[in-house]
Amino acid sequence: MCSHQTPAFLNGGLVPVSRTDGHGALWRAFSFAWKIAGEWVVVQIAIVPFCGCSTRSSPLLFSPLPSSRILHMMKIYSWNVNGIRAVENKGLLESFFNAYQPDIVCLQETKAAEDQVVQTFAAAYPQYYQYWYSAEKKGYSGTAIFSKIEPVEAIFGLPDDIAQAYALNDTYGDTTKEGRVLVLEFDQCFVATVYTPNAKDDLSRIPMRQHWDPAFLAYMQRLETDKPVIFCGDFNVAAEAIDLARPRENEGKKGFTIEERAGFAAMKRAGFVDTLRHFQPTAPELYTWWSPWGGARERNVGWRIDYVMVSQTIVTLLKNAKIHPEVLGSDHCPVSIDITL
Repeated sequence: MCSHQTPAFLNGGLVPVSRTDGHGALWRAFSFAWKIAGEWVVVQIAIVPFCGCSTRSSPLLFSPLPSSRILHMMKIYSWNVNGIRAVENKGLLESFFNAYQPDIVCLQETKAAEDQVVQTFAAAYPQYYQYWYSAEKKGYSGTAIFSKIEPVEAIFGLPDDIAQAYALNDTYGDTTKEGRVLVLEFDQCFVATVYTPNAKDDLSRIPMRQHWDPAFLAYMQRLETDKPVIFCGDFNVAAEAIDLARPRENEGKKGFTIEERAGFAAMKRAGFVDTLRHFQPTAPELYTWWSPWGGARERNVGWRIDYVMVSQTIVTLLKNAKIHPEVLGSDHCPVSIDITL
């Protein structure tokens, strides 16, 4: 018996496979990826050893990967636009798409009925499959996802059984009718976006948050039993003191209460990874929302309440995670990840 170890170096990903041929020779296949002219090219190399353990000599074989296994560098962005029509009318959405060329964009607080935007945005951005989930109340809440890749399925809202298991209706309204959760299923993973209910200045919606946060987490965990999950959006909470400019002054106020932070902590205990902190665990002043008053954005007196979370199983596929405070048009800025899928 002979033993073989073949080192493999890969820019974009690695898929090792062991097989035996019809003559009993053990061979290994590696998938190599190179970025050429901005596009990822993947080749599978099958190495068959010749050391007396096979009855015939074995050549070095090259074969393309099946399309379902080709690796792609995906740019996934999330942005609370705080009114998508206003951002579009200012030309700032178009400039964002042109500058960053995202593959998938998850949008929150679109504040638009579907019939107000579908035709206009389909004509303006024909390169994207577009999915809108609007609130029943006009000009309020709402999410959307634009994707250059056609998904297997679009799923709107929380599953009925999860919604019924948690009390998601309060005096402010029924959160299941506010267009807050939208999921696209792809071959490799689910991509979900969420616009989490605000706790209100008087904290009167904290009881709702104590139902909403576990309900949403239960949904992400259910999806994860099928395939990895990437979920992102406006979570309306600063997870740690490092995630806001003035933690001491805001302790116990909306967005930084024990109850809201516990909801985020539960996501991490469930195994989901905060992608920005994965790369920059101790970096301060990484904020995604600023008050419109007092020059807060110019002075970077802000909060990090927008996140991209991923399943632990795909963390090694992450290439980076960023915030983009240079992008204007909303009181939030986009957040993003690059990931090989």
